[in-house]
Amino acid sequence: MYRPLFLASAVVFASLTGFAHAADAPATSWQKGLSRTDLVRQDLGADNREVIQARIDFDAGVTSPRHAHPGVEVAYVISGTFEYQLEGRAPVILKAGDSLFIPAGVAHVAKNVGNEKGVELATYVVPKGEPLLILKP
Repeated sequence: MYRPLFLASAVVFASLTGFAHAADAPATSWQKGLSRTDLVRQDLGADNREVIQARIDFDAGVTSPRHAHPGVEVAYVISGTFEYQLEGRAPVILKAGDSLFIPAGVAHVAKNVGNEKGVELATYVVPKGEPLLILKP
């Protein structure tokens, strides 16, 4: 009964926010060599917050756009080697099995500094209804 309405809402949301729900659509590319697939989206039932978990795939040498999120992010490297540059901090290198906490609103970039595809699992706790990604100059 509610499934068609839910699916229609998910497709509209994915098209407006730049990422796709894994069950409904393929990964969406932000730029050549970088794609994101939304894996989980769940209302936390408190403080109008939700958790989003996404898989981000980077081709070798690809850097994400400089951006921030309205809530916190925990990045976990599944494979590859990444350099993360958080505003106001020294760059850090993370390899498979490493994770990084990124505070709400902190501008950052991630670059795959390895020679092969790199994969990150990103978990966000964010306010519902706000764009997940805010591009920064």
